[in-house]
Amino acid sequence: MGFNELRDKAQEYLPPEKIAVVEDAYNFAKKAHEGQTRKSGEPYLEHPLQVALTLAELQLDTGSLVAALLHDVPENCGIPIAEIAARFGAEVAKLVDGTTKLGRLSWQASGEATQRGGVTTGEEQAENLRKMLVAMAEDLRVIFIKLADRLHNMLTLDALTPEKQRSISQETLEVYAPLAHRLGIWELKWQLEDLAFRYLEPKKYQQIARLIATRSPQREDFIAQAIQILSQEFDRAGLKAEISGRPKHIYSIHQKIEKYAALGKDFDDIHDLLALRVSVDTVPDCYTTLGIIHNLWRPLPDQFDDFIANPKPNGYQSLHTTVMYQGTIPLEIQIRTHQMGRIAEFGVASHWRYKEGEKTDTHFEEKIGWLRQLVDWHRELSGAQEFLESVKTDIFNDQVFVYTPKGEIKDLPKGATPLDFAYRVHSDLGHRCIGAKVNGRLVPLTYQLNNGDLVEIMSTKAERGPSRDWLNPVLGYIKTSHAREKIRQWFKKQERAENIERGRGLLEKVMRQLGIKLTEREKLSKLYKYDSLDDFYAAIGYGGISPHQVALKLAAQQQQPKITEVTPPKQPASAVKVRGVGNLLTQLAQCCHPVPGEPIVGYITRSRGVTVHRQNCYNVLHEDEKERLIPVEWGETDALYPVKIQVDAWDRVGLVRDITTLVADEKINITSVSLASGSTSNDGQTISTFLTLETKNLAQLSRLLDKIEGIRGVTSASRLGNGASAKASPQPDTVRTQ
Repeated sequence: MGFNELRDKAQEYLPPEKIAVVEDAYNFAKKAHEGQTRKSGEPYLEHPLQVALTLAELQLDTGSLVAALLHDVPENCGIPIAEIAARFGAEVAKLVDGTTKLGRLSWQASGEATQRGGVTTGEEQAENLRKMLVAMAEDLRVIFIKLADRLHNMLTLDALTPEKQRSISQETLEVYAPLAHRLGIWELKWQLEDLAFRYLEPKKYQQIARLIATRSPQREDFIAQAIQILSQEFDRAGLKAEISGRPKHIYSIHQKIEKYAALGKDFDDIHDLLALRVSVDTVPDCYTTLGIIHNLWRPLPDQFDDFIANPKPNGYQSLHTTVMYQGTIPLEIQIRTHQMGRIAEFGVASHWRYKEGEKTDTHFEEKIGWLRQLVDWHRELSGAQEFLESVKTDIFNDQVFVYTPKGEIKDLPKGATPLDFAYRVHSDLGHRCIGAKVNGRLVPLTYQLNNGDLVEIMSTKAERGPSRDWLNPVLGYIKTSHAREKIRQWFKKQERAENIERGRGLLEKVMRQLGIKLTEREKLSKLYKYDSLDDFYAAIGYGGISPHQVALKLAAQQQQPKITEVTPPKQPASAVKVRGVGNLLTQLAQCCHPVPGEPIVGYITRSRGVTVHRQNCYNVLHEDEKERLIPVEWGETDALYPVKIQVDAWDRVGLVRDITTLVADEKINITSVSLASGSTSNDGQTISTFLTLETKNLAQLSRLLDKIEGIRGVTSASRLGNGASAKASPQPDTVRTQ
């Protein structure tokens, strides 16, 4: 496209002398990239030019445009940063250097490094994210350039291999799109999401695109009629307003479809496919517009949001309402001022304090306060994984705004509790918390806060600390990693011997639950880089390491060394890869019911191919013909696997209902239930419940067993099977089948 389009866009807000600086940078980049092409075959210069054009559409300052044009020059052309600083100034050089360093960071999809033995470990992934956010805090323009860079890379992704397309798309969906959302840059967010979704789920993407296309003519007619009716009403009221249809993007429709499918609804039930946007001059005009619309069409109950009085964390402001158009058709309408519209599209970029000829935005620091706070927190967190957890829970999740008794506003992740609020105010207030009032009413500490809640924490003056139960995710006391880390730090300072003993007990309990044999304990501490086994147990004891994570990691470590893999031509139900042997049918052993995520071994039968057992299965350990055992491993599969579990508890009314309801809430199918009465004592009657479940993998089973043990009256929940450490299943004297 040459420089002309960029010049035209920049001239809309930059003076001529600044345009000259941008053109100088363009000519410098053109000479530096001369002869270079991208994998798509186009001249390399086209990439930095498109990145700069995206930033010009955001109306960013001269330094941002110049840095965008030069951001690949040091890496691809060998031109040192010092030369850029001498030519274009230290500010531009710093932006280019920051963007170049971010370009070297990479992320993999969750679990990918573990499954494939990849280079990027969880620690490296977390550390990369930490570096990026710290760079953002130093100069937010770095991430604007990186987001624009990622957008153009996504637009030209066809030139890469399918594997790289999926990897980059997953990274875009997990890191860059959430960042664009948190910064309020909707214009970039929706494009990144749609492009990533296109490569990650091509069939679903095309299906939704076709659904939208088939309904498009009818939808456009409805929108045109609604705009005409509203325009007439506004003219009668003397209200000046701009009305337009609001496009619904493919990935957001996909999310709605997934949400509605869980409720048993379909595509036709999605209300906001029909949507209007009304832009007016002032905030009072917004509320006048709302009154006119509600007088014209009946509003749907519980479908109104006032984001003007209560803005979203990224600065977004609008009134949202859904009305019944023509009596039967849900129509969503957004009402905002023109300035709010700009903020909605471009987020904090629309407030950029470095924009040419404008005064400093006094609210800028408030709008990125979450980022400054995050950088402060990262100094307190004990490791990169804790930082990654903090980002995912405290930053990328939706937020709620609550008030202190003094009227101060605190923003917390959606689902946060009074305990999270207490720790956000001060660590000591959290440690001493004994209760909470919300809007003047006593609430449990597990209460989930809502926008506008007034929160008052009741504390004791006595010396005391947090409860260990607060760290149990099943009980739901805390949501934020900030509160969790403060609690962990408190316990870390407590009696070391107590933490060691508690950690040992927790780990042994989880290993028994999952039927994993615990051997060579000393290797565990090395696996997690602890100097001694006691240090390792202490870390589990004070909550620094989850015993479930340890169990799953140990299971993965017990896998046999990899050799040449040959996938059988017929896809077996178990989706197991037989290593070193081809054309063999596989089936899961009925004696031990292996599930994905745990060590397995194959046994060559005389007539039924390869039977897959758990490595610690009794039959495998006592097999005489060891030469018939062959290495196998789990492949990719969406299949479900039968697992038998035993739940021991004190009998009470509603016990089985509570267990089966929890299993259903976890979206796990139950194929059979049986009961066996146990011993009787002064405390009551014990009972054992045996369930056969269909689970996806060991991680899902681990989470379920942990949650079942949180049910009132349950004393233990463990897996049954023919493993070396599994419990034997007693014969039930009373059997009920489901």
